[in-house]
This record gives sequence, C-alpha cells and structure tokens, in this order.
Amino acid sequence: MNRPLALAVLLCAAPLASCDKNAVQELPLAPVPTARIKFFNFGLNAPAVNFYANDTKMTAITSISDIESTSGVAYSQAGNGGLYSALAPGTYTLTGRIAAATNKDLPIDNLSATIADGKSYSFYLSGLYDTTAKQVDAFVVEDPIPAQWDYSVAYARFVNAIYNANPLTLYAKNTDATVTTDSIAVGGEVAYKAAGPFTAVPNGVYNLVTRYSGSNRSVITRGNVSFVRGHMYTIGARGDTTKTSGTLVPALDNTANR
Repeated sequence: MNRPLALAVLLCAAPLASCDKNAVQELPLAPVPTARIKFFNFGLNAPAVNFYANDTKMTAITSISDIESTSGVAYSQAGNGGLYSALAPGTYTLTGRIAAATNKDLPIDNLSATIADGKSYSFYLSGLYDTTAKQVDAFVVEDPIPAQWDYSVAYARFVNAIYNANPLTLYAKNTDATVTTDSIAVGGEVAYKAAGPFTAVPNGVYNLVTRYSGSNRSVITRGNVSFVRGHMYTIGARGDTTKTSGTLVPALDNTANR
C-alpha cells in the first residue's frame, strides 16, 4: 500500500472507531432533590385535593384508565400513602388544590414555606374549611432526625392539627402488664399548628391519650399502637373538639417517618 493511501485509511478508521456501537457513553445525571416532604389533609369538611409545590404536582391518584382520578387526598388521609416526596431546596407556595371536576385545581390555601437542603418536612391542611371563600388553614413543620440516634428504641412526636383545642400533651402507656412504669410524656405541651420533639420510646405496644395541662381528663385516645425500635413516628391530632360522633370526632393519626 502506498503512503498516501495508507494515510487515508488511517484517517477514515479513527472516526469509525469512535462511533463503535458498543462504546460506553457517559451522560450527565440530573441532581437528586435533597429535601423531603409529606402531605396531610386534616382540613375539616375540606374537599379532596392534590398537593402542589408552586406549580409542581406532588400527589395525585391515577385511575385504571391512566387518567387522573378526581378522588384526590380526602380528609384524614396522607398524600402518596404517607411517604415522603423529594423536593429541591427553595421557597415554595404549598397548596392543596381541589381534585374534583367542580372548581378543579382551585387552591384552598396559599402557604409560603422555605424548604432547606437535606431536611424533611410535613405539610398539613387544617382548621375549618370556609365553603364561601374556599379556604382552609395550613402549616408546615420540620421532621428533625435526633442528633443522637439509638436504634434500640423507637422515636415518636406529637403534632396538634386541631384548631379549637388548647395545647395538648400526648402520653403513651405500655400495654404490657409486666411493665410497671408510668405513662411516657411524648414531649411537652403542643399548641395548634405546632409539633413536639421526637422522644425516645421503648419498643412496645402502647395506649395513647392526650390531655390538657393540669387535667387528668382524656381528650383523645387511641389503643394498641406499635412503636418499633429503630423507627420514627408522628402522632397527629385532627378533628373538632365540639364533635362527639361522625367523621370529625377528634382522633389520633399514626404515620411512620422512617
């Protein structure tokens, strides 16, 4: 092969080698959102909603026809089955938007919140829904992981989402008859739209009760709640203290954080 022909063959071979169909191509990966958030509809008489962060839909229910269901997240329910949704840090308007065909996607709150890098949060619709203004209360709390983590115990905290309740304290009593210790106070008093700290609770099954300060009267109770070592739980109070029957009777919700 003469020299000019050999050079031409080499020049043609180079681009062909670089385009080998088996060559590994490295593509840039999109950054993974570093914050986490849960969504709860505890708004009394509020319609079912889909939750949004700005204009990004964070929760929705898909029907078997692959069309978004108009059911949404109803009262007493958590979005995405109580699991966290990933969210990039930043300032957001967090809203619940009507899922039904009537007034579809109308926001029933307009809460602004700053979501920090690497942190977890819970967002609540709460209070009494105004059917005229089509608005309801809303708040967000941080879900802080304890700095000193002990995997031999569980951790629980209390969130008060009852708009007409005074500050409440949550107590947990072990159902094991061999355990003779008094009830555990799961943090201290918690006012409306606030959360207590995560408190270490021995592994076991508990009866829960909330009380007002200086009173032994039970305001809300829930029996046989399991706290499993190595896990974190949020006990959320919802409902209307004036109700003694029906779906709005005060109740305690139990959702695992991890």
